[in-house]
Amino acid sequence: MNPSFPDSAPAPAADSAESAHPAALPALRLLIAAPRGFCAGVDRAIEIVERSIDRFKAPVYVRHEIVHNRFVVDALKAKGAVFVEELDEVPDGAPVVFSAHGVPKAIPAEATKRGLDWLDATCPLVSKVHRQAERQVEAGRHIIFIGHEGHPEVIGTFGQVPAGSMTLVETIDQVESIEFADDLPLAFLTQTTLSVDDTAEIVKALQAKFPRIVAPRAEDICYATSNRQAAVKAIAADCDLLLVIGAPNSSNSLRLVEVSERNGTPSRLIQRASEIDPAWLDGISTLGLTAGASAPEVLVREVIDRIALWRSVTEETVTTTEEHMTFKLPRQLAG
Repeated sequence: MNPSFPDSAPAPAADSAESAHPAALPALRLLIAAPRGFCAGVDRAIEIVERSIDRFKAPVYVRHEIVHNRFVVDALKAKGAVFVEELDEVPDGAPVVFSAHGVPKAIPAEATKRGLDWLDATCPLVSKVHRQAERQVEAGRHIIFIGHEGHPEVIGTFGQVPAGSMTLVETIDQVESIEFADDLPLAFLTQTTLSVDDTAEIVKALQAKFPRIVAPRAEDICYATSNRQAAVKAIAADCDLLLVIGAPNSSNSLRLVEVSERNGTPSRLIQRASEIDPAWLDGISTLGLTAGASAPEVLVREVIDRIALWRSVTEETVTTTEEHMTFKLPRQLAG
């Protein structure tokens, strides 16, 4: 997948008072985590919007942010995407794309009823969780779902099964407080963008309290979330500060901040280079940098260029694994 983003973001404004001659800049070691940034599901979702615009012509409507990143959303708006919160904002007969986070079953049903040309950009790994939820309910099991209340992925997954079929759990404390009849068959599933370590603890608590609870066939936390957290763990101990590029409503980006801080390294979440305060770098000899799964690489370079206004930067990329995952496009856009 190759979403057509610009090779560079608008250059950050350089205040002459902020910058200095390179020879005068204090040295900074910059450890850049890899993998970072776009995952296969995000690549696919963006390409679905771009190809839909090519096929149907602008405007193409998108229900909710296609992914949680303002730069990405604004770039797609400039190409002809119109972002809406609900289907009643979409004109009859217009094309509409559903976001990568997934939607309740009622949404495509409503779109079909209204005659809308709709395309589903739900990440296939989220769709896998949807199918598991359906199968567990069909088997007569009640699902305990580990996730964050109000997150679009959670809303979409709950919308795959009849009301009352799932119970949301966010913390170990909640595990301790929930009760079910002894004869009620149980299963658990998880949101794909959770903390690997936190989720493992919650699962351990669930299995201790409900020994017969059925686990998913494979871990629901997606490969990209796990890989990015592992990459942060690999550099955090060597860093004085770690910057995470991502949106405040991006679950996987927030988890990267948490992973860094739990490994003893202060971390800050930023959306753009312009948010960096040069005072953050005072006393910093080694800085870590990563990006959430919805943040394009162009923003990583923007941040590096911004930091280079104040420090003489030596870049080191620390790679913990290689990613080669790709997902097929919907049949309407294939070929």
